[in-house]
Amino acid sequence: MRGFIIFIQDFNSFVVRTNTCGELRSAHVGQKVTLYGWIQYQRQGLFLVLRDFQGLTQIIIPQDEAHSHLKKLLSNASVESVVRVTGIVSPRPPGQENPKMPTGDIEVKAETAEILNFCKKLPFEIKDFIKKSEALRMQYRYLDLRSFQLQHNLRLRSQVVMRMREYLCNLHGFVDVETPTLFKRTPGGAKEFIVPSREAGKFYSLPQSPQQFKQLLMVGGLDRYFQVARCYRDEGSRPDRQPEFTQIDIEMSFVDQAGIQRLIEGLLQYSWPEERGSISTPFPSMTYKEALSQYGTDKPDTRFEMKIVDISDVLRLSDTEFVQNALSYPHGTIRAICIPQGVRYLKNKDLESLKESAKSQFNQEIMEIIRRPDGSLKSLLTKVLGEKQQLELIHALNMQVDDVVLLAAGEHKQVCSALGSLRLLSAILLETAGLALRDPTAFHFLWVVDFPLFLPKAKNPTELESAHHPFTAPHPSDASLLYSDPTKVRSQHYDLVLNGNEVGGGSIRIHSAEQQRFVLEKVLKEDSEVLSHLLEALELGAPPHGGIALGLDRLISLIVDAPSIRDVIAFPKSFRGRDLMANAPDYVTPEELEPYHIQVSWPLEEKEAN
Repeated sequence: MRGFIIFIQDFNSFVVRTNTCGELRSAHVGQKVTLYGWIQYQRQGLFLVLRDFQGLTQIIIPQDEAHSHLKKLLSNASVESVVRVTGIVSPRPPGQENPKMPTGDIEVKAETAEILNFCKKLPFEIKDFIKKSEALRMQYRYLDLRSFQLQHNLRLRSQVVMRMREYLCNLHGFVDVETPTLFKRTPGGAKEFIVPSREAGKFYSLPQSPQQFKQLLMVGGLDRYFQVARCYRDEGSRPDRQPEFTQIDIEMSFVDQAGIQRLIEGLLQYSWPEERGSISTPFPSMTYKEALSQYGTDKPDTRFEMKIVDISDVLRLSDTEFVQNALSYPHGTIRAICIPQGVRYLKNKDLESLKESAKSQFNQEIMEIIRRPDGSLKSLLTKVLGEKQQLELIHALNMQVDDVVLLAAGEHKQVCSALGSLRLLSAILLETAGLALRDPTAFHFLWVVDFPLFLPKAKNPTELESAHHPFTAPHPSDASLLYSDPTKVRSQHYDLVLNGNEVGGGSIRIHSAEQQRFVLEKVLKEDSEVLSHLLEALELGAPPHGGIALGLDRLISLIVDAPSIRDVIAFPKSFRGRDLMANAPDYVTPEELEPYHIQVSWPLEEKEAN
């Protein structure tokens, strides 16, 4: 399904050029054209290459005396100067065609030209293959945006969003609603940016998502809501995160989890760029418990195998101390991953770095097992294992010659998390060494469902916090447990994962005021007064509803295979949350703060510096 109306884009409407620099072909030979663009390259006053957003055109500079002024003008123009050129489209001389350029069969013989703006010396060359530090790229972002790669990324992003609007609004009756940016603090979740008001001691918060508003729209009877929403999270210095980001925000009334999933699968299939192939639906689904057990994470990369294997039963009869210690935990387990051809592709230092990573990040010891060319096993473990147990181990892990097994024993979640991390690190090491493990052109979508509704707080495990957010409804089968044993309650929360990255998350919401108040006050120990407006709305005829949000920045970065989400955002912040181009955030004067009843308490070192 690709829409009903085909639009032919006219890039030359309303402007003074006749053509773009990327559209001229042999069919245009003999035409007089006017092009505008930037000088990409110039060669000894003979010709130059003119660039705009769509491509490149070779401009021939006349060498005769009658056009000496034109030759001087164009020869003296610096690279990246903005020029207008008028001339005749001509075929390139035989043998001088450039098949790598869409305009490579023609050239334009300049008749007149004008330098619209000279460019001074650049801080870096505007070429994709030139290495630039990211700090420099962000300081001069407006120059970096001239690169073909960023142009492509931003244009593809625009096209995808437009297709999403078509699918949601035109085909399925969604209403595009803009929700407020200035709001109030939401309990739980990520930290929010605060904005001072002129009322002493009162602050707005920038919403981390339009969560409450979209639920209130359902109470208001809009039935189907959609928004390309700007969201804000004060998460500090986190690599590949942005303090402000964009999500495709969706909410529906009278819907269940399966309905939301079908909607998103259809949305992505409809808006998926044709240049990236096609995606098939329905997407596979996996429970949170299965994801953690098999992949050690709630966002599995299913493009390759190396699943975590439970070998507890194989080793249970062993009387070795480490086995018995591991299985003595309340949730004790022994698990392993098998690295294919690990002996061939991994060096000793690689294996040591993997073990050190598990130790430093998860406090988890790792034991390695190698299958030798003669089929026997090399490991400290084999000294205490009989031949039968070794064969069972080989069979359980499907070990081939030169495979390396990483084994971990201990508490279930810690063991699985450590092995899940090592699985991904091993994949990177194997690919760096030359093993084709993951297809870079493949897109593996996966639904992860049946998350726990609550998790113990990291700093105080005796207290609970929402695994998703406090408005998520419990699984219907577990609703009664909410009041007796909330730690065992599954939620109606679902995440969408693409190639090991979370690109979306949503849930069916609580639409009962009584249940919502119980979750806030009794389970999460939050002050429900902060959400009195929402609780009152739920008492006034709130329909059952649910929704989802897709992370647009992450999704587009995966589609274009960008190394960072910053490469699909026009003006991103640095990983420390700074705008290096405009030097924001910046200081304001005490006089500017006075109407907001705020004074700055300077750290000592900054006070001395000022």
